[in-house]
This record gives sequence, C-alpha cells and structure tokens, in this order.
Amino acid sequence: MFLGTYEPRLDDKGRLILPAKFRDQLAGGLVITRGQEHCLYVFPMANFEEHLEKLQQAPITSKEARTYTRVFLSGANDQIPDKQGRINIPVNLREYASLNRELAVIGSGSHVEIWDLEAWNSYLEGSESEFADREDELIPGVF
Repeated sequence: MFLGTYEPRLDDKGRLILPAKFRDQLAGGLVITRGQEHCLYVFPMANFEEHLEKLQQAPITSKEARTYTRVFLSGANDQIPDKQGRINIPVNLREYASLNRELAVIGSGSHVEIWDLEAWNSYLEGSESEFADREDELIPGVF
C-alpha cells in the first residue's frame, strides 16, 4: 500500500528518485502512465496487470472504454528502477503532467501519483474543503 506525500525534484535528465518508502514495492518493475487530473500514475507491475485485466473486460463496442484504454495504454512505459531508486519520466509524460523540477509524489493506495508540486498544491487546496464538508456517502459502506 502506498501512503503519504513526498516532494522530490526532477533532475536535468528527467529522472526522479522514488521515495524510500516506495522503493521495495516498485523494485521488481513498474509501469508509469497518464492519470486523471493531468498527473501520472505509477503502478507496481502486478497491480498494472490487474488493472489491465479489468480494462480488457470492458465491451469493445464502448467508445468511452476504447478511448480511456487507448489514452491510458499509449502513454504507458514499463521500467525497473536503478540501484539508487531512480526512474526516468519520458518526455511525453512530463509534458502531459506539466512537470517542472519540483514534484509531489503521493501514495494513493494501490498506486503512486506524480504531480507538478504547484499543480498538486492547487488541487489539494481546492479539494480539502470539499473533503472536510462531505455529508453524503461517496463510496457505499465506506464513506
């Protein structure tokens, strides 16, 4: 499980040093791809494969499912972190997420999200009040 928020920097070669708490879970291989709200998702390989199986269950006749799958998979990049726990963020994904040097790397349970730090702070500021004021059940039986 991935938890917490970290603020690493992107180096000049487009590499990110993964937070130490995440390295063991990602050491065997990972997939980095486009996420919602213009962040990047990083999945351990096994979690990505489970997600892919669910995507493949969608009917091929569903235009929304085809579009989501195309965008999600066309940006996917599989890699193994180096001995220092670094991964390379490809240019197309850096552009998609508008990543600058300062990043926010957040744990989202089954995966990690990579945000431009300014974009993350803006998103969080706009979402915290909504989170705190939630009255209705968002996820039945959970929240």
